[in-house]
Amino acid sequence: MKAKIIPPAFITQSEEQLDKGYDPRVARGLVQFLRPYYGQILTSLVFMIIVTSASVSGPYFVKLAIDEGIAKNDILALRNIALIYFGVSVVQVITNIARVRLMSRVGQHVLYDVRMQMFNHLQKLSLSFYNRYSVGRVITRVINDVGTLREFVTWATLAIVRDLLAIIGTLIAMLSLNLRLSLLTFTVLPIMILATILFRQAARRNYRKVRAAVSWTNSVLAENVNGVRVVQAFSRQPHNYRNFKDYVNRYFLERSLDAARVASIFTPIVDVLGAIAIAVVVYVGGTAVLGESITAGVLIAFVLYIVRLFHPIRDLSRRFDTLQSTMAGGERILELLNTPVEVQDASDAREMRPIVGDVRFESVSFHYSDDPTLVLDGIDLEVRAGETVALVGETGAGKTTIVKLLTRFHDPTAGRVLVDGVDLRTVIQGSLRKQMGMVLQDPFLFNGSVKENILFGRLGASDVDVIAAAKAVGADEFIMRLKNGYDTSVEEGGATLSVGQRQLISFARALLANPRILILDEATSSVDTQTEQIIQKALATLLKGRTSFVIAHRLSTITNADKIVVINDGKIVEQGTHFELLANLGMYYELYRTGFQDPDRFPQGQQTKRAE
Repeated sequence: MKAKIIPPAFITQSEEQLDKGYDPRVARGLVQFLRPYYGQILTSLVFMIIVTSASVSGPYFVKLAIDEGIAKNDILALRNIALIYFGVSVVQVITNIARVRLMSRVGQHVLYDVRMQMFNHLQKLSLSFYNRYSVGRVITRVINDVGTLREFVTWATLAIVRDLLAIIGTLIAMLSLNLRLSLLTFTVLPIMILATILFRQAARRNYRKVRAAVSWTNSVLAENVNGVRVVQAFSRQPHNYRNFKDYVNRYFLERSLDAARVASIFTPIVDVLGAIAIAVVVYVGGTAVLGESITAGVLIAFVLYIVRLFHPIRDLSRRFDTLQSTMAGGERILELLNTPVEVQDASDAREMRPIVGDVRFESVSFHYSDDPTLVLDGIDLEVRAGETVALVGETGAGKTTIVKLLTRFHDPTAGRVLVDGVDLRTVIQGSLRKQMGMVLQDPFLFNGSVKENILFGRLGASDVDVIAAAKAVGADEFIMRLKNGYDTSVEEGGATLSVGQRQLISFARALLANPRILILDEATSSVDTQTEQIIQKALATLLKGRTSFVIAHRLSTITNADKIVVINDGKIVEQGTHFELLANLGMYYELYRTGFQDPDRFPQGQQTKRAE
């Protein structure tokens, strides 16, 4: 007996939120994106009415051709009716093409507007948002959910109107032709409506499982592609193949087959009901024709109207599923757009004047908006212009949070952070950060050339400036060995370069910006000893005259600092020079003994003396 395949719980739970009924609040939020295109949408609606009217009139023209032309042997009348019908059909084709093109343009423009608004908002959101929101979820909102919205705007919205107009028009035409035959036709409608409701419920359940299977398959595929080095290193290919075949892809196949089985039942049911309605009408109508109570044209027109009546009913069921997906996607889009920007410029914020470099933290405390636990507690720190300050402490002590407050990625929940005596909350963020440079532990390079990545620090810099910055950090030598030198593409994330090479380029990028305040956040932790020596040699000159904050775990990067600040549990427990702190035999001394020890910097005899 084959075991039942169950996808991960987190995927099943997330997919349960994919569908929701009509929500007026979400609908009002989405309408804002349509307002600039009301005129075009109204024009499309007019075209839709023309197209529907022309379509509904088709069977009536057939009735006229049979009754007024063929039955009366009137060739002229038959020709005129055929020409009019042809003219109406031409108008229908032209207006339908115009409607489709117009709504396609509206849909694409709405797609463009929504994505631009979301991208703009994402650029402004604070780092705390990205701590909670994974990159995959953000991309899903911008790509998949917006795509669902475009699908609804372009096709489903007016398709629902078209189907409703077609049903109403067809019913009016049928009732006008013959009341008795109309009532006979309507006897199958309750069965048709019941079948549609049952199908929609079954299809909704199955398509939800299909989407869950798609998510699971994509997740496993992405994981195996991203981790291909580990997979090959441990020879896991056969195991991963069997797992993907027997569980992941098999689950996808079974859910897709379930959905196909449901779909395969519904269409024949609709066809059978339509056939029953036509058979009843043909028998009863045929009897009436023989009894000369109705004409043959009326009977044939009725048969054609029956065919036209069932198609929009079936189509509406599919459009309802699209509406549900749009409501769910729209809710997630609005949730993202309504996420507040935690760090905002004040209404009276001014440009930050040229920075000298004095930095002061006054009784600064900080905690995240969704967690009251203090990350920093009562930080008081003063740094003079041009000083190099090293922040040390165990992981999670709050070192990185301090520099995030300095760059105003977060605002303190208590106290003030001042640069040159100016509270950072009173200046425009961009004018502050333009005068700062930052190099992170995990260097990030954009898809492009080496030169373009260095220019990211100052877009208007010349080639001479770029090369000078690269030489200053010791990157020029390896760059010139690359295939195309500074024009070599680094690919996404700098995939063609080593970690050390990426770090050197990020140094050059930061230094090209000529920052007044330089922040190095574990910037040398990922490089080898030789590369670190190159960086250290360059930094001795480059840090001179700049206020610098260095977060590091290697002793060689902090011993020459003007001030070392020891952080523990969000508080400053010690500060001073390297040798002053060693002499205190406090926390820095313990950190030095366990993790920072460097015999070349601290002779063995001196270590023994300190230990005693």
